[in-house]
Amino acid sequence: MKIGFDGKRAIRNMTGLGNYSRFVVESLASTYPESTFTLYSPAAGDSPRLNGLKKDNIRIVTPGDGGKLSGALWRTWGITKELKPKGIELFHGLSNELPLNIRSSRIPSVVTMHDVIYRRLPHCYNLPDRLIYDFKYGRSARNADRVIAISECTKRDVMEFYGVPEERIDVIYQGCDESFLRVPSREELERVKQRYSLPDRFIIQVGTIEWRKNLELTVMALSSLPEEIHLVAVGRERKGYKTQVMATAQRLGVASRVHFLEGVGFADLPLLYRMAEVSAYPSRYEGFGIPILEAMSSECPVVAATGSCLEEAGGEAALYINPDDARGLASAIVAQMGEKRQERIGKGREHVKKFSNDTVAEHILKTYINTINMYNKYPQN
Repeated sequence: MKIGFDGKRAIRNMTGLGNYSRFVVESLASTYPESTFTLYSPAAGDSPRLNGLKKDNIRIVTPGDGGKLSGALWRTWGITKELKPKGIELFHGLSNELPLNIRSSRIPSVVTMHDVIYRRLPHCYNLPDRLIYDFKYGRSARNADRVIAISECTKRDVMEFYGVPEERIDVIYQGCDESFLRVPSREELERVKQRYSLPDRFIIQVGTIEWRKNLELTVMALSSLPEEIHLVAVGRERKGYKTQVMATAQRLGVASRVHFLEGVGFADLPLLYRMAEVSAYPSRYEGFGIPILEAMSSECPVVAATGSCLEEAGGEAALYINPDDARGLASAIVAQMGEKRQERIGKGREHVKKFSNDTVAEHILKTYINTINMYNKYPQN
């Protein structure tokens, strides 16, 4: 089988959508070495994070490899002319998008929809961004022969906002990098602790420092926890939310116990989880919630919020609270630090097996085969 991908995020994005894109391609390439996988990217990349894509059955194509258009125009309009001549049997948009003229490619297409939070929480986005996302992602969902939703929550949103019939959507949960499963040495942990000047005891929250991720609630909960417990927030700031968080921390007298880490190397993230006593993820809305799997894979118990899809990500291994309940969050954190901590860690280890590379690859390949068979039975004009 020869599969083509929109590879922009896989090559250029080192966080969420990029991690998903690389995870899918690397998992497929490892599980099905007899198939070939071509990433179409507007530009090349040289990050060490791309080493997993250096497999014999993975190829990266850029406009300089034969396309007459460059950059965004090539990605949006030019790729489709190259697919059929190169023997590509199916094209997969890994990050909400397909070329706008994908139907003219004369091959079947799949798009992964991660979320439509810009519709659920529009105040979290600038108007131009909302309009662009709504146009491009909505058109991609409607044009795709099949949609992969990364959660039942996202599936419901795609059906509601873009009118995609349920029978055209497959829910395939994502997994996380296998590096989170590796048990580091004490020396490695100590080096990372010194590198980031970490406190002896802390809870961790990973994600963009923005209103939706609800870090302020964790700060409120911190004020009810023992003084030796600190909070380490890992992520980049957005829209000045850090100022709001620190104002709350100052008011509650816990500012000295709140630590912000930005630009953390990906290789260090599993070690941060390993050293944390609990991972807090009280986000108000998510498409899936990959930090939950990262934490559980790293043997760190999780407390997450209700209201979107996080129960799907965490299953019975996590504890859940209302995203406005600071006292509830504090109580759940204490519970996860308590005598049942090892039991919760064990449940987490079992839970993450459902999201292994082989499992995800098998489900995605099944979607590809079904899409190709249906396309050949009912070809598009």
